[in-house]
Amino acid sequence: MRIYNTLSRKKEEFVPLEPGKVRIYACGPTVYNYIHIGNARPICVFDVLRRYLEYRGYEVKFVQNFTDIDDKLIKKANEEGITVAEVAERYIAEYKKDAEGLGVRPANVHPRATEVVDKIIEIVSHLVEKGYAYESNGDVYFRVHKFEDYGKLSHMPIEDLEAGSRVDVSEIKEDPLDFALWKAAKPGEPYWESPWGKGRPGWHIECTAMIQKHLGETIDIHCGGQDLTFPHHEDEIAQGECCTGKPYARYWMHNGFINVDNQKMSKSLGNFFTVRDVAEKFGYEPIKYLMLSSHYRSPINYSYDIITQCIAALQRLHNCRDHMDFALTTAVDAAGEGDAAFMKEIDQCVEKFVTVMDDDLNTADGITALFDMVKIINTYLTEPRSKEAVNYAIRRFDELTDVLGLLYNRKTEDLDAEIEDLIAQRQAARAAKNFAEADRIRDELKARGIELKDTPQGVQWTRTK
Repeated sequence: MRIYNTLSRKKEEFVPLEPGKVRIYACGPTVYNYIHIGNARPICVFDVLRRYLEYRGYEVKFVQNFTDIDDKLIKKANEEGITVAEVAERYIAEYKKDAEGLGVRPANVHPRATEVVDKIIEIVSHLVEKGYAYESNGDVYFRVHKFEDYGKLSHMPIEDLEAGSRVDVSEIKEDPLDFALWKAAKPGEPYWESPWGKGRPGWHIECTAMIQKHLGETIDIHCGGQDLTFPHHEDEIAQGECCTGKPYARYWMHNGFINVDNQKMSKSLGNFFTVRDVAEKFGYEPIKYLMLSSHYRSPINYSYDIITQCIAALQRLHNCRDHMDFALTTAVDAAGEGDAAFMKEIDQCVEKFVTVMDDDLNTADGITALFDMVKIINTYLTEPRSKEAVNYAIRRFDELTDVLGLLYNRKTEDLDAEIEDLIAQRQAARAAKNFAEADRIRDELKARGIELKDTPQGVQWTRTK
């Protein structure tokens, strides 16, 4: 597998530190509100990265954090008259609902910033001792100019870099680029005791502490949104490598931005949507499909037309899977003369899928390979085939949709049984020439999003919504 490494700005052969094992850290949400559709992209994309590596035989340890102490949480708590911990608990729970809705598996570990404060203090103390950090009025800052490689991730000379998001310029800092490792507590804020007085962690340091605690001093892959490259990930490298003297992460993966109707998403433009907003209108799975329909490093556009196209594409996948279930009910025991060629074509689709996914996790072309398989399956299963052929198609189709994390909300057995019962009632009504009742049942099923098709093998049903 080859991965585009932001650090080198080129695709590199992926070679993990330890054969057969991969350690991944993904930057998670700051839990002060519902996640928006921009947040959904890294959540979905890097869940697929994990799934694909496991599919290829790796043992993956995947860590994704929750930032549960931050200026935004403090502001939210003050606005609502509740504690920061209560804000965090509420929105961690809401995140889990959305992640489950998106078919995203929980990380192996979901650490919180407040759980690693002791580790943070240990790392900051070590940086102070080594001269990479200094205390000023209860704050502790990292000396950016002391780290010669600063800027190697964002590929900008240090003299061209400006203080970015969450890097406050202050008179008490030695240099405007110096960033906070520890912040002195303000009145009414949560705080922890430290060698520098009462305070709380800076934003960047929490990820380094979590990585060292749960994954070690050097990890295989660090991933997140493109907006985190500078300053967040740049600062992580600086503090992490100065602390340990070892490489921080071998591969850096960053996903592209999401636009809304071809404009940058922002509250001021009125085009800001949470995942919950979109899911209430269209469901979660179309959001998941959208996030995978373009290469993860490319920008992606959200619009009504595009999300409806995603819904239609998903319906084709669901219908194909339902078609295979139906084909299994009419399948024969004896092998057919075309089965071998059919299964070979299925394998070729799988091989294409692996080839494109090996090329920097190209989910867009992976989906194309899946639809090639759909066309082959739908064509071959227009008449009864052998159980071996149908089961083979089901198995390989399910492999690919599982890697992509799609079709995770397929129909339940209880609903299937209810539909099958109504179809049986309709067939009985037709046999009794009670066509009015048969039509009524068909209309009822249609209203529930079930379309019936009378075939020589029997009645086949598919979902239309």
